[in-house]
Amino acid sequence: MSKTFIDHIKTRRTQYALGKTLPKSEEEISRLIQDVIKHVPSSFNSQSSRAVILFGKQSDKFWHLTKEILRKIVPADSFASTEAKMDSFAAGAGTVLFFEDQDVVKSLQEQFPLYADAFPAFSEQSGGMAQFAVWTALAEHGIGASLQHYAPLVDEAVQKEWHVPKSWKLRAQMPFGSNEQPFPEKSFMNDNDRFKVYS
Repeated sequence: MSKTFIDHIKTRRTQYALGKTLPKSEEEISRLIQDVIKHVPSSFNSQSSRAVILFGKQSDKFWHLTKEILRKIVPADSFASTEAKMDSFAAGAGTVLFFEDQDVVKSLQEQFPLYADAFPAFSEQSGGMAQFAVWTALAEHGIGASLQHYAPLVDEAVQKEWHVPKSWKLRAQMPFGSNEQPFPEKSFMNDNDRFKVYS
């Protein structure tokens, strides 16, 4: 029996124990990520989301750069846990860097001044949907992932290393790879504290 959409959403979980084994080729995974982002909705069909997809040594390089940047600001006596975290992300097979193109946002603000204040939020909403959709699509294929946020600390290094346009604002990073540990049980708050339904 095929899984439903909600089944795939439930499958999407945070995985910190990543490995480098992938069920599909890098080309297939890259195309999957691109197709997902391409079809994520955006306000005025602005298509503001951007991505840099890193595999293998390029992904390792990103987490090494991030670790060295953090080394400069995290106290030495507590850096061991930070280093272990960066190494766990680097243990994966790849990383997706998610961006929102600020030139697109500014263009919309100029075209539709009445909504100017809203377009940055619209962009963030579209970016969040892109992150969630990619994460769920990876989970559908048995690929583990987590969502990380090291911007703006790493912005300059990313722009320089991977020739990213300055208008691309880094919003999140998603290390991915094989699931090397099972997922723990997930707890949920009471529905009555979270939802109100009227008819």
